[in-house]
Amino acid sequence: MSRSTPLRGVHESLGATLTDFAGWQMPLRYGSESAEHNAVRTAAGLFDLSHMGEIFVVGAQAGEALDRALVGHLSVLAPGRARYTMIVNETGGILDDLIVYRLDEDQYMVVANASNYALVARELADRVRGYDARVTDRSDEYALVAVQGPRSAEILTALTDADLDDLKYYAIVPGVVAGTPALIARTGYTGEDGFELFVLNEHAVPLWNALAEAGKDAGLVPAGLSARDTLRLEAGMPLYGNELSAAITPFDAGLGRVVRFDKPGDFVGKAALERAAENGTRRRLVGLVARGRRVPRHGYPVTREGAVVGEVTSGAPSQSLGRPIAMAYVDEGALEKGSLAVDIRGSQEPVDVVDLPFYRRSK
Repeated sequence: MSRSTPLRGVHESLGATLTDFAGWQMPLRYGSESAEHNAVRTAAGLFDLSHMGEIFVVGAQAGEALDRALVGHLSVLAPGRARYTMIVNETGGILDDLIVYRLDEDQYMVVANASNYALVARELADRVRGYDARVTDRSDEYALVAVQGPRSAEILTALTDADLDDLKYYAIVPGVVAGTPALIARTGYTGEDGFELFVLNEHAVPLWNALAEAGKDAGLVPAGLSARDTLRLEAGMPLYGNELSAAITPFDAGLGRVVRFDKPGDFVGKAALERAAENGTRRRLVGLVARGRRVPRHGYPVTREGAVVGEVTSGAPSQSLGRPIAMAYVDEGALEKGSLAVDIRGSQEPVDVVDLPFYRRSK
């Protein structure tokens, strides 16, 4: 049976189409997913992300424990800052991609994907043994509400005592939003400026309602998973289960930069990732832009001269580019030898290979 976030009643009252996602009933869209997407690009969108996991790692050696458990160098992260990182298995395969926030000297919050947070919590608990650190999965206690878009700071400023002007990208600060204690993070998954607000479950509905009211004259709209997916795709951000999996290393995904071989000591998967870094990758994650109107979708073959040379991981019409776009893993050799196509139900539709991301917000 699917679980519900504390905001399900709000979504139903707004007429949202609900869908099962990672075992949760989540809003897919409230009306037009194109309108929701465009609102985030031009004004702001309001998202329920309460299906995500919040795992706390606390103790005098919490940073050193996370250095061993994850591929990043978390012990050097300053309090109040965040870092994108990954947890891998012994063969270097990605178990999940994460954002880790250092809340203070001895306390970190690891935010994991909905489908993986139970696994991540178990792995962390196992990997921190021997360190002065303890792992607590508090996912069932927390709701996560995000406001994303160029007017998000304006909307949130009216409701909080926190100084958002001084809150940098990938930073977090405790504060009060509409009378609700919250952890306020300047992070997101849309390619726009925005904030993610971590609150206890009982505060989710009043927080959502306050944000909706504060943003109504600024163009804020509720946005569902469909818009979130097209926004993150335009921004070239990977989705676990599509671009990332236990069969893929960070180097395969073009994210080798998150692996810190220079940190002290060993970490899980280090030897395998050193081999992957040295040997290179057989396939590379690339961006594709269709020349026609047909949309490459997840699982469609990428071809060159009729031979399969890769596979689409994500694809959708791009509201910002006005053309269909996709991400795909493609054989390195094929990228050096000319034009590619995507096999869309038997038709070879030509595509152009482009650098990621497809979209960058203006500063």
